[in-house]
Amino acid sequence: MKVSIIPEKCIACGLCQTYSSLFDYQDDGIVKFADSNLLEKEISQQDQQAILAVKSCPTKALTIK
Repeated sequence: MKVSIIPEKCIACGLCQTYSSLFDYQDDGIVKFADSNLLEKEISQQDQQAILAVKSCPTKALTIK
């Protein structure tokens, strides 16, 4: 599975980081991956916390392909 970040849609609400340590925030509060500045990252189908974080995003700034 591939998780993508769409920074333009992020409102810095904090839900994704609450659900999964995969996510962190830039200085301006916009979501990023905790270990890189890429906008896409492969995750395991078993990473239920990351999947919940993506599904919980109120603005759909996170997507799964």
